Amino acid sequence: MNEQKKIVVLGAGESGVGAAVLAQKKGFDVFVSDSSPIKESYRSMLIQKGIEYEEGHHSEERILSADEIIKSPGIPNDAPMIIQVTEKGIPVISEIEFAGRYTDAKMICITGSNGKTTTTMLTYHLLSSAGLNVGLAGNVGKSLALQVAEGEHDCYVIELSSFQLDNMYDFKADIAILLNITPDHLDRYDHQFQNYVDAKFRITRNQTSDDAFIYWNDDPVIRKELEKHGSEIKATRYPFSLRHEPGVRAYIESLQLVIETHKDKFQMPVQELALPGEHNTYNSMAAGLSARLMDLSKENVRRSLSDFKGVEHRIEYIATVAGVRYINDSKATNVNSCWYALKSMTTPVVLILGGKDKGNDYSEIEDLVREKVHALVFLGVDNRKLHAFFDGKVEHIAEAHSMKECIEQCQRMARKGDTVLLSPCCASFDLFSSYEDRGDQFRNCVKNL
Repeated sequence: MNEQKKIVVLGAGESGVGAAVLAQKKGFDVFVSDSSPIKESYRSMLIQKGIEYEEGHHSEERILSADEIIKSPGIPNDAPMIIQVTEKGIPVISEIEFAGRYTDAKMICITGSNGKTTTTMLTYHLLSSAGLNVGLAGNVGKSLALQVAEGEHDCYVIELSSFQLDNMYDFKADIAILLNITPDHLDRYDHQFQNYVDAKFRITRNQTSDDAFIYWNDDPVIRKELEKHGSEIKATRYPFSLRHEPGVRAYIESLQLVIETHKDKFQMPVQELALPGEHNTYNSMAAGLSARLMDLSKENVRRSLSDFKGVEHRIEYIATVAGVRYINDSKATNVNSCWYALKSMTTPVVLILGGKDKGNDYSEIEDLVREKVHALVFLGVDNRKLHAFFDGKVEHIAEAHSMKECIEQCQRMARKGDTVLLSPCCASFDLFSSYEDRGDQFRNCVKNL
């Protein structure tokens, strides 16, 4: 007999439906509620499994009778339904927390404000290419709960957002990777940066000395946090840095990427890494460290770090048209992501910014914009904040309210030898259904030039 007999899943997306399938398999009384219409593929799965659901509204009485609520990460804690649930004292957990109860697989968990998708995909590539029985979960791949329900893996590589970490309590990462922390999603954290920092550090929760904590040694926020609360983290530390300093386990020396674990030292030429750019060197260090800690051979690590194909919508080259390069970085939904993209540009830039602002501070990219950008296109419903910050700082500024109009403006202002860079700093939900939709529309418009 399960302690929590009645489970209500709020949100019927990838994580919610996966959690519902697992809960049903484990014998719970499951009900799924989504205040929005449910996508056809997810609705079909619920019907096929015989799981009761509702869409377009919440049945308060049914939800408030739950023993436990599994909340989709997209639902904020101040949503009216969540406030009622919390006031009633019903436990609210994430799908990852729930799935973790039913598997003994090794968990390699990756978070950070930027680079986590690339590092997750690269780590998965390393492990799967070496023949491990590995699942890809979290913000990418299928939901962890669905994979635990339908076919167990020996290990999982999981990309975790701060929202997913918020509702994790007993879950433990065997290998935790924290890439960096810069302001993001502050609208979900009472506009308090420390609240967001605390959420990111939850990735080390419940770790023991047998576990590994991989992190960027030069991140000022991470360093400050470790100085304050480092004694609370029990995991063995594996910091990485471009510089070789005492205690650093991955670094660059004589143009070689060096990775040191308790067993031995691995090295390969930096120029052989598949992913160019300083930020990608960090991603390769983090993924390489986790692979060596998983006992992958040097040969496997070297081969996979050099043949990885990269991630869609992340500094993705689309085409060169009339001497102008077009780069899709739609995944840059915060200012720091855009900073990395601009840092890697070697030609004059026409930069596309805009979307749903999450409490952005654009001063972080101001110097790079002044140095590299000669034209800006603001692509959004409300561009007042962008105008307030950038007007007068760049030679040409235009507005667009569709991707087609945006590309037309870019074409008009771009000169031969320029790069048109979509790196918006903002969420996509004002004009597009997702950052993927925004990037796909960019790609399609460029291909039609």
